[in-house]
Amino acid sequence: MNDHKYQIKKFLYISYMKKHYKIIIAGAGGIAEAACLLLMEWSQVAPTLFVGDRLHSKAIKVAKWVEDGTTKPCTVQSFHLPENGLTEEMKEIFKQCDLLLDCLPGSQAPKMAQFAKDFNMHYANLTEYVDETNKIMVLAKDAKTGFVLQTGLAPGYIDLLANKLFQQFCKDFKVDKVAKLEFKVGALTNHAVAPHYYGFTWSPVGVATEYLKDAIVLRGYKKTALPALSERATIIIDGIAYEEDLTSGGAADLPDALAGKVCSLDYKTLRHPGHYSWVQKQLDHTGNKAEMIKNLQQKMAAVIPHIEDDQIVLYAAVEGKDAQGILRRREIAKCIYPLKVGKHQLRAIQTTTAATLVQAAQLLLENSHSGVILQSQIDPVKFLNGNYIVPVYGKV
Repeated sequence: MNDHKYQIKKFLYISYMKKHYKIIIAGAGGIAEAACLLLMEWSQVAPTLFVGDRLHSKAIKVAKWVEDGTTKPCTVQSFHLPENGLTEEMKEIFKQCDLLLDCLPGSQAPKMAQFAKDFNMHYANLTEYVDETNKIMVLAKDAKTGFVLQTGLAPGYIDLLANKLFQQFCKDFKVDKVAKLEFKVGALTNHAVAPHYYGFTWSPVGVATEYLKDAIVLRGYKKTALPALSERATIIIDGIAYEEDLTSGGAADLPDALAGKVCSLDYKTLRHPGHYSWVQKQLDHTGNKAEMIKNLQQKMAAVIPHIEDDQIVLYAAVEGKDAQGILRRREIAKCIYPLKVGKHQLRAIQTTTAATLVQAAQLLLENSHSGVILQSQIDPVKFLNGNYIVPVYGKV
């Protein structure tokens, strides 16, 4: 714990963004709050921020929260970001900004990406939604600015960590293929009670979606789709037992990038034991199959509480034979807890997600990138040891 605090103090004195930028934060939830605060507190030159949401009152609240919570001089302006249309106020803000950080639900991502392209801004998002990501890849392929996609915690950090493990394993053991690459993340409460053994530590909007849409994996070195929640298992991390199962979106583009190189690759979500059985019971009684996501989301929201105290558990492993035919395995596990940033205490899900997003912002603003940048295309060693990530995750 003391070493972690030392690392935070050490890295806060390193120069982060050295120029003044104007940045849009689309959305006014917990991740948007955290991204704003990290940019203000951990940049050498604080940017000018514009926070927009469909409910202007929420954007106003976030702007005030950041102003009250930062220890640095800051400029944060709120604006109305309606679900449809483009207002004159939006046009004026978009024209002057360098970057749009998309913290909205994944369904809104293609629209936000189109704004970024139309107004010549860089763009980064968080969503695990596969269809929306594919749409953005098409619209941004000829963009003059850079588009970093799926750059949060999962997808995001965990994919870069897995890719780093794979690359280092191949280098150290002089091979070009491995048997397994597995990576898992759980946004968990510190305690869990029956019957659901769960608590919402972040927006419930995406949970039902990732439980129901197919997971993209590698099996037999080939990319394929498997039903979410179809490979439940138990894993022990640091002596604690968790359930793991396939969920949608967390693998980012690694199944494409590593096809033919990894025999079995998958992303799984970690939960406290008992949770997935409860989810399956709900799915067995959802009725209308066409509205399963909506129905599951409603059932979860009705009985699962929102909890402030949280932890992020993440795990990645690579396994395969070395050049002499000896079976090897390498693993990395981390448990991350809430962290004070400025004057505010941020939940673990906030810092872990926002830090990766803000690191992507620095990548875009301080390099000459254009078009789509996927997780497999980012230098994992440099990025994972970036100035915004290390204070949250530690070095790798």
